[in-house]
Amino acid sequence: MFANRFSFLSRLSTAFSNTLKTNLVTSSSAGIVSRTRQTNTNISRLNSSLALEKSTVQEANKQIESGTEGRLFAIVQLCGKQFKITSGDIIIVEGYWPPTNGERIRLDKVLLAGGKDFSLIGRPLVPHGLVDVQGTIIEKSLSHTRTHFRKKRRKQYMRINFFRTQQTMIRINSIELNQQGIREQDESPDPFKNNFF
Repeated sequence: MFANRFSFLSRLSTAFSNTLKTNLVTSSSAGIVSRTRQTNTNISRLNSSLALEKSTVQEANKQIESGTEGRLFAIVQLCGKQFKITSGDIIIVEGYWPPTNGERIRLDKVLLAGGKDFSLIGRPLVPHGLVDVQGTIIEKSLSHTRTHFRKKRRKQYMRINFFRTQQTMIRINSIELNQQGIREQDESPDPFKNNFF
């Protein structure tokens, strides 16, 4: 059984190497020209996408400066969960959380923010200071009573427990973009520049 697999793999590798050799021999000069043409077209596509991206960034900056960006939304991460929020929303965070009633908080982990015509997508977070999300703790209470029921059939085993978890209600006061606008990217984009690992 193993001999058959080995012979199949050896035949496959020799066939693959033979096709590579024939491709290299047959396309010795034509391959170089076509590759440079492909890279030239890729560079022109990259330049056109950079120009389109610059115009998009300029349009978004104009909307931010004039205040016509509309109602903003954001996706924030809070206590291990993600919430899509707009100003005036009320979100409920389950589990213990230290802030008390009436405290004003700033939500820093913004994954995405945007308006009606544009979106700012973080990698994984939007740069600090670009989006400001403010909220107020309005209530800390317990959730409704939940039931945890266990049973093992034919063993005369049945347990029922009731529990309530702590929860915090947060009102989102405002979502604001920085008035300086979105920073335009350089001519040569570095894909690892703003990544967080």
